[in-house]
Amino acid sequence: MKKIILLFFALTTCFGIHAQEKSMSLTLEEAIKFALENSYNTKVARNDIKSANEKVWETTAIGLPQINGKVDYQQYLKLPITLLDFDGDGVNEEFVFVQKQSINASVTVSQLLFDGSYLVGLQASKTFLKISKQAEEKTELLTREAVINAYGNVLITESSISILESNIKILQKSYDDAKKIYENGFNEEEDVEQLEITLGNLKNQLSSVLRMKDIAYQMLNLSLGNPINTKLVLTDSLDSLVKSNIELSLIAEDFNVDTHIDYLISENDRETKRLMMKLEQSKALPSLNAFVNYGSQGFSDTFSFFNSNQQWFDSSLFGVSLNVPIFSSLSRKAKTAQAKIALENADLRLEETKQRLSLLAEKAKSEYQLSIENYTTAQKNVGLSERIENKQRIKFFEGISSSFDLLQAQNQLYTQQQNYIQSMLDVISKKAALENALNVPIK
Repeated sequence: MKKIILLFFALTTCFGIHAQEKSMSLTLEEAIKFALENSYNTKVARNDIKSANEKVWETTAIGLPQINGKVDYQQYLKLPITLLDFDGDGVNEEFVFVQKQSINASVTVSQLLFDGSYLVGLQASKTFLKISKQAEEKTELLTREAVINAYGNVLITESSISILESNIKILQKSYDDAKKIYENGFNEEEDVEQLEITLGNLKNQLSSVLRMKDIAYQMLNLSLGNPINTKLVLTDSLDSLVKSNIELSLIAEDFNVDTHIDYLISENDRETKRLMMKLEQSKALPSLNAFVNYGSQGFSDTFSFFNSNQQWFDSSLFGVSLNVPIFSSLSRKAKTAQAKIALENADLRLEETKQRLSLLAEKAKSEYQLSIENYTTAQKNVGLSERIENKQRIKFFEGISSSFDLLQAQNQLYTQQQNYIQSMLDVISKKAALENALNVPIK
């Protein structure tokens, strides 16, 4: 019995620890930092950098000494016969000049002395590494924006649930009161039915938002790099996030396209096209290689190559190989022309990127400023709508206002509440978009 109790406590502790491992409490800044270390896209970007580093070394190694060993073993299943006429009488005699088995072992050291393609390839591999690092920086910026939006969506969902539950509670009381008044014969059945329709619609909206809540948390987990069912506790409130994200100084910040990550990536794309053109041009240059070979041969009628008395015959060879391209039927010229056109297109795309990024920065500033203005207006409107709805509810139960007037006031309130919540999310998301447009570095 004692062992069973101890086993029970051990399992309980184990499950408790396991549950704790699957629960996270995060502010928005903590969520961003966590995602920058653990998101799927970040891990892929870092693996791409590792692969690019290996590619640089792979290309560099082509111009370094190469050592290759080779062992050939041969065994004649039937020995070749050579016919010779020693006496000159026209009669050939059969001779065997080879032994049945042989081994030839050799080592060759080769060195690339000059190859224009290799030099260009080495530059290209370093450019590829640079592109991979810039892609990681771009991924981090996009990850930050994705986490901000996902975190904000969760808070918006939670706020929507809170507002809907409050509205349902108030409307349920109004419905119950109106039903009692109707039963006593002091109002129309239509008034009760109208409230019942509105109440049903609110309950349906709440059910929908409750389902969306689970999806919102899963989307946040996905952006963080967590298993989607990890339990999350968000410690930042929607109000505090909105206040911290109202930063008017961003609108006045100067835009420097030359340091923008998208522009740098476009510049590297242009550099890649330049190197491709240089590569095609380099194929018209000669290439020079040198090698040294050392080998040893052994012959025997039986497999006696590991015996101490086995005879070995050494040989060594040094050579230089020069390959000079002479005529390719204008194939190289056509390839070079294609590469030159690709470079010209890259120049055009680079200029387009410069103009587009400047436009996007201005657009993002305008949208961010508008989101702040909409938030201010929505905050004011929701307060006005609450007062109007409250007055119409009082008038309705006093019998001086119709159910249509109350319905209109309620719908106006619910619309303004949704507008207010959406305006809060817009402030958060538009600021994140503006930071990306301005290439604001991650703190």
